[in-house]
Amino acid sequence: MRTKGVNHRWLVQSPIQGPIGPHQFRWNESEIPAPVEGQMLVRNLWLDIAPTQLLPLRVAPEAGGLPPGTPVPGYAAVQVLESKHPRYSPGEILYASSAWEEYSVIDGTGYWDAVKVPSGVSPDLAVGTLGITGLVAYFGVTEVARPRPGELFLISAAAGGVGSVAAQIARLRGLKVIGIAGGQAKCDWLLREAHIDAAIDHRSEDPAARLNDLCPDGIDIYFDNVGGPILDLALERLRPHGRIVLCGMTGRYADPNPAWGPTNYSQLIMVNGRMEGLLGRDYFDRFPEAMAALLNWVREGQIKVKEDVVVGLDGAPRALARLFSGENVGKQLVKIAEPAPIE
Repeated sequence: MRTKGVNHRWLVQSPIQGPIGPHQFRWNESEIPAPVEGQMLVRNLWLDIAPTQLLPLRVAPEAGGLPPGTPVPGYAAVQVLESKHPRYSPGEILYASSAWEEYSVIDGTGYWDAVKVPSGVSPDLAVGTLGITGLVAYFGVTEVARPRPGELFLISAAAGGVGSVAAQIARLRGLKVIGIAGGQAKCDWLLREAHIDAAIDHRSEDPAARLNDLCPDGIDIYFDNVGGPILDLALERLRPHGRIVLCGMTGRYADPNPAWGPTNYSQLIMVNGRMEGLLGRDYFDRFPEAMAALLNWVREGQIKVKEDVVVGLDGAPRALARLFSGENVGKQLVKIAEPAPIE
């Protein structure tokens, strides 16, 4: 049955320059769209807000960026309202590529294909800890870092979406975990809730001095979520056969003139070290494995879920801005609606 009504949405206005905020986007009202064969109409319930969403929004259309008037893309937990797709049925909750709008027409494809949310899993958990965020954290630690019990694990943006999960997985794998975060509240959560070994507040402390105190003999693994000077500090302290996981560069995404890279990467040669990039799509075929492990840890209380929720679609630009101002603690989400019975 055709769903009628108004669809509120955020559209791309122009390439983002300067501080992120509602003025960088255009609020719009349109009719609720109708699916054709191979598509489905969904209601967006929870938006997954990630730092990498900024990257295509900063690029001019002629250079491959998004044209003005395009709904801002992003992953979301969605409920299928009407389906003309053979794989999905009305009422199902999916984790899928969608957009910053109340209703979307999607075909289930994207960075990876839509995934059905298991019964009993809440949409916010599916779009956060059990989504791309959790998958990247899980395989970043277990596969790319190749940890051995007793090793020293350093992680930046440790109280962020990926960082808060990766730090706890490292702890569960028997590593000594040191997290770097911005602000006392984040450090307190890491110590009291995530139960890591130490936390460094880069806003009020000198990270280099604190690292000298906490790991005078160096580190074995650095899980990098920010890039910049912290990466240089980690390279300086890398032990023989140490590993660096390049997961994100939040410190550079919003910088109009970012530095090209670390100044002391030659240290990798001196310690036979390894630095490897991490892309979630490389592990899509193992998504069920990661989801099962993470869900088990969450239900057993071994991983604490930390969500930073902005309520209302109108707050989506503000939620994205929080990632770059350092305001968010845990996974940044936007709640739009609750699932509803489908007639």
